[in-house]
Amino acid sequence: MLSYALRRLLSAIPTLFIIVTAAFFMMRLAPGGPFDQERTLEATVMANLNATFGLDKPLWQQYGIYLSNLFQGDMGPSFIYRDKRVHEILAEGLPISVQLGATALILALVLGSLLGSIAALRQNTKTDFAVIAVATFGITVPNFVVAPVLSLVFAVILSWLPAQGWGQWNQMILPVIALALPQIAVVTRLIRGSMIEALRSDHVRTARAYGLPTHMVVGKHALRAAILPAISYLGPAAAALLTGSIVVEQVFNLPGIGRYFVIGALNRDYTLVMGTVVIVAVFVVVFNLIVDLLYAVLDPRVRYD
Repeated sequence: MLSYALRRLLSAIPTLFIIVTAAFFMMRLAPGGPFDQERTLEATVMANLNATFGLDKPLWQQYGIYLSNLFQGDMGPSFIYRDKRVHEILAEGLPISVQLGATALILALVLGSLLGSIAALRQNTKTDFAVIAVATFGITVPNFVVAPVLSLVFAVILSWLPAQGWGQWNQMILPVIALALPQIAVVTRLIRGSMIEALRSDHVRTARAYGLPTHMVVGKHALRAAILPAISYLGPAAAALLTGSIVVEQVFNLPGIGRYFVIGALNRDYTLVMGTVVIVAVFVVVFNLIVDLLYAVLDPRVRYD
């Protein structure tokens, strides 16, 4: 298991390097700059700003300096928030994004597994068709549509829940639901398909033949095999939740890293955008590594591939 984990970890390092490199050059080659304003600055002022932030150096030299600082844990100063460095800004927003994403992921796994199992146990019935219809709707409607609709209905029209803010339990409900709904739909379909296959396997039929209760057959035998596709989906789901939180945080005015990413992109804050990209990339790589290890625990054959 240790050698398997080390192989997966070593393979993730080039991935992170490629992501950081691509994001750096794409940001620097995009039109506009961090100091472009409606009112053009004087040439001497612009030159001094570029020299202060190292933008007067050749692009390859800026890249080398950024990598060197990044290896030391320094993401550089923000061009917008002049009195803060990027890691300080992200340290304020990261706990909110992590709490939002983790809650949505847990909700998606629990409800998706429950709904998928119910649909599989009642295959080709009205319950099955209803679950599939709702899951298909959840997959096709993106969260940038769901979030405003939830805010309009439950916050504006019904006034049941707050439309923005963070810190109280009721302020989490709408953002978490908006972020989790598409993932609940995907997990539901994955669990349903794999559960149907698992229920038809020989060992589950044997367990039923021995007269074991349905909840024990499903929970102890069928679900262990059926959960594997959902476990494999955790990596892409984490990426979808992190990128989807950018929209959700904007709609509900949450001070997470998604909001800072949008502000940085609109204002060409190179270092702030790069810091957000690095954090998201690290989280996605770590989640994929955790998924690989979980899959290896549940299916030991994977370790020897």
